[in-house]
Amino acid sequence: MGIVAGLDSSSGFTRIVVCDADTGAVLRQGFASHPGMDAAPKATEVDPQAWLLSLGEAASGGLLEGVQAIGVSAQQHGLVPLDRQGALVRPALVGNDKRAQVAAADLVEGFGGRQAWAEAVGCVPQAAQPVAKLRWLARTEPEAAARVAMVLQPHDWLVWQLLGRPVRRTTDRGAASGTGYWSAGSGAYRPDLVELALGHQAALPEVLGPAEAAGTTPEGLLISAGTGETMAAALGLGLEVGDAVVSLGASGSVMAVHHEALADPSGMITSFADATGMHLPVVSTSNAVRALRGTAEMLGVEGLQELSALALKSTPGASGLVLLPYLEGERTPHLPHTAGTLSGLRRESMKPEHLARAAFEGMLCSLAEAMDVLRGRGVRVRRVFLLGAAAELPAVQAVAPAVFGAQVVVPQPADYAALGAARQAAWALGVSQGRLSPQAPPAWQGASAQVFEAGEELAGGQAVRQQYAATREQLHPGAFS
Repeated sequence: MGIVAGLDSSSGFTRIVVCDADTGAVLRQGFASHPGMDAAPKATEVDPQAWLLSLGEAASGGLLEGVQAIGVSAQQHGLVPLDRQGALVRPALVGNDKRAQVAAADLVEGFGGRQAWAEAVGCVPQAAQPVAKLRWLARTEPEAAARVAMVLQPHDWLVWQLLGRPVRRTTDRGAASGTGYWSAGSGAYRPDLVELALGHQAALPEVLGPAEAAGTTPEGLLISAGTGETMAAALGLGLEVGDAVVSLGASGSVMAVHHEALADPSGMITSFADATGMHLPVVSTSNAVRALRGTAEMLGVEGLQELSALALKSTPGASGLVLLPYLEGERTPHLPHTAGTLSGLRRESMKPEHLARAAFEGMLCSLAEAMDVLRGRGVRVRRVFLLGAAAELPAVQAVAPAVFGAQVVVPQPADYAALGAARQAAWALGVSQGRLSPQAPPAWQGASAQVFEAGEELAGGQAVRQQYAATREQLHPGAFS
C-alpha cells in the first residue's frame, strides 16, 4: 500500500489531503491560510512566497510522513513572471485581477477577432487569462515586461519550488489550456500570441502528459504534473464522459467531459483540457446566485434558505413570471450591456412566492441554455453535478433535474481539488512502479452524494424552459444565433 498527498493552493489558503494510493481513503488532512490574506482577501497581486509559507504550515506536524508522491493543484489564471535567472520580476498577478479588460479587448482586435482566437487556442481572451495579463504588463509596466524571460502559473511555480528549482520547468495540459496561448486542440503553444501580448518571446514550461511525473525531490518524493483547480476538482469528483458540472457561484458555469476540443467561433465555449487526457469545454454565465441574493433583498427575506422555502410555495412556471437574470450584463448569450428583466406581471402573479420561484427558475434556465450550447456541439450530458453552497437549497434541488432534463448529483462537501491532486499523484506513482497504465487513473471510490431524478416533473421543466426561452427571444431576438 502506498501513501500519496494532494495539495490545493487556492486563492486564500492551502489544503492538503493524505490518501491511500489504492483506494483514495483520506488518512490525514492539513489546512493553512495564506499569510496576509486576512488583511487583503481579494488581493490581485501576491508574493508567491506566501504560497510556500502556507504550504509549510499546512504540512506541519508530520502530516507528510510516509508520503511517496505529491500532486499539486492551484488557483488558475495566475501569472508568475520570472527573469533569466529565475527571480521574480514583480509580484504574481492572480486570477481575480480584472485590470486587463482593455488589454484583452486589444488582443481580440489585434489578432483578427473572436473567431480567430477561438480557432487558434480554443478561447477568446478574458481579463483573467495570462495572455491578457501579459498585454497589460507590457502596456502599463514596460520596464518590468522587458525583463520577463519565463512565464509560469501558480501550480507550475509551486512544483518547480518543491523540486528544488531545476532547470526544467513544467506544467500540464489542463493549466496550459487556460493561458490563452496553448491550444487544447493541437496540443501546442502559440509563441506568436505570447509575443503579440508581451512584445517579445518568453520561455514557457514543458507540457506534461496526465500520468507523467514532473520530477523527484532530493529526498526521493515523486511530484506529479499537477494541474489547475478546475481540472483537479473534476479528477477528484471522478467525472467521466457524459458528466457535466454546473457551478453555482455569484456567476455560473457549465463544464462537461468530452472526447475532443471544441473550437467555438462565437467564443461562448472555452476549450479547456482536463487532467486525464480528455477535454473540459466550459460555458460561463455572468449571473447565477447573485440573482437569488438580489431577489431575497428585494423581497426582504432573510437569506437564501428563506427564499428557497418561499419559492417552494409557488408552482412550476411561477404563475407566468419570468426572470431573465442578466443583472451584470451577460456572457452567454453575449449581451454585455443588457440588464435583467422581470416579465409576465399580472395581478395574480404579483406574490412573493412567485417572484422567488421565478428567480430560481431564471437562474437555472440560464444555465440550462449554457448547457445547450455544449449539447449543440455534440456533448452528451447524462448526469449533472451541482457544486456551490446554493446546490444545497431545496428549491434548487427541486427545480434543477426537470430544467436540466437529467439526473442531478449534489456531492457532499469535500476538498475535491486536493483529492484530485492526490489521485493524480497516485497515478504517476503507480505508472513509475509499473502497476498502473498511463491511459487511466486509479479507480478510487466516487464522491458521496445525493441524487435527484427528473421523474414526473420532466414535462413541467420543459414547459418552464419554453416559457423562459420565449421571453428571452422576445426581448433579445437572435441572441443565440
